[in-house]
Amino acid sequence: MTMQYWWKGRVRPQLLAAAALIPLMLATPSAVAAQSGGTGSEPPVRAAASPSVTGPVTGGNGAVVLQGTAFDLATVGYTQSEYFLSGTAASYVPEQPLDSDGRWQVTPASTAPYTTRIVVDRPADPARFNGTVVVEWLNVSGGLDAAPEWIYTHNELIREGYAWVGVSAQATGVAATKTADPVRYAGLSHPGDSYSYDIFSQAGQAVRDSAVTVLDGLRPRTVQAIGESQSAFRLTTYINAIQPLVSVYDGFLVHSRRDIGAPLSQAPQEDVPTPQAVRLRTDLHAPVLVVQAETDVIALGSLSARQADTSRIRLWEMAGTSHADAYIGLGTSDDGSGATGLRALNAMLTPPTRTGCASPINTGQAHYVLDTATFALNRWVTTGIPPARAPRLQVDTSGSAPAFVLDAHGNVAGGLRTPAVDAPVAALSGLGQSGASFCFLFGTTTPFPAEKLAALYPRHASFVAKWSAATAQGVAAGFIRPADAAELVRAATQSGIGD
Repeated sequence: MTMQYWWKGRVRPQLLAAAALIPLMLATPSAVAAQSGGTGSEPPVRAAASPSVTGPVTGGNGAVVLQGTAFDLATVGYTQSEYFLSGTAASYVPEQPLDSDGRWQVTPASTAPYTTRIVVDRPADPARFNGTVVVEWLNVSGGLDAAPEWIYTHNELIREGYAWVGVSAQATGVAATKTADPVRYAGLSHPGDSYSYDIFSQAGQAVRDSAVTVLDGLRPRTVQAIGESQSAFRLTTYINAIQPLVSVYDGFLVHSRRDIGAPLSQAPQEDVPTPQAVRLRTDLHAPVLVVQAETDVIALGSLSARQADTSRIRLWEMAGTSHADAYIGLGTSDDGSGATGLRALNAMLTPPTRTGCASPINTGQAHYVLDTATFALNRWVTTGIPPARAPRLQVDTSGSAPAFVLDAHGNVAGGLRTPAVDAPVAALSGLGQSGASFCFLFGTTTPFPAEKLAALYPRHASFVAKWSAATAQGVAAGFIRPADAAELVRAATQSGIGD
């Protein structure tokens, strides 16, 4: 059986892989029946400059320098390699003042040479490749290159056969990488973050033009961009300013953005900050899925940048989640076997702490939602079927500052729901954390006392039934993948809750 893939206005055939579904999870999202409301005519593809690619990179200490997963990728049928990209990148300046509607017009300004690196995780067996390459703007908030989106979504990427590419797009990451292994990375050179947008464009172009090298001969059908936190701030600016100039990316997953975008240009080039409450432009042909935690909505101010869903924009706000959470640690060793599901559930009862933070950190289920977001964006790009629409988190704006409306268990009302908030064992919040450094981004977990758990779930079977029903509802609504649903139900069954 074949299906037709929607891609840049052209139709391509692709084999449709059959997937076994859990009988409990057979409900189909309503979004499957709805087609995208696109214009029907796509603009011509405008390429970015194609950089020189060398590698695979070896030498030095003999290992890729990157904060990501820690298990051996060979055990899940994947392989990792690294390449250098070299070229000349442009900075940009606006043709007119930047407005909050995101419909920015920019023009290239200065140029500078660069050499950066990309890290590639891909199926070792070419037959497993699903044709989609996900390109992550590596996060440098911690002063070095980290791959939070690979950590959050690697189970979905691996089981569905994606290729993943991490890009050192910013100067901080390049400098830290060179410091960590000065021999291996001696040739790296970054001219500054004003050039980061064009470097990211050229990295995506290299995936297309140099696939024989970068992907070891795999042929990409679509190339999609993802980024979390400060990388999402960068992608916000990229979507509004750069994507209209060079149509490198077929879709965007923007995770945990704030109210504004990153500067279009910065010192030592012209300082061009973005306005407050930046919305995403609505005239792009490439679809954009924005996934937000509670922290992002209030603490990072994205409430002021909320916008309605369109034929090319979807916004998911996740209840019970924080900007960063316990899975950033748990996920590094999650090899997809399902064992981490039980560890994550137990963590809600005995939540971990973070050095310098006053309270146990958030143990919500954002990673399951991000697995689904990866699937939903890819289906949107390749078939035109948009992701499910999600209700917004309920916010009371009647006071001096916005505040979430809470349910009877202390979890936020509304938003995209998971079993963690609809069959709760703890109050999960993206707010309320105090302490040093980035503590406020990690939210809190307040486990229910034993007597409340006993009242909610007098028997183990009653907990499993409620958790399973909430999981099935998440699948039916289009926010949980069936494979993750199986892990969630197995975790509940193996837990001691209600015993």
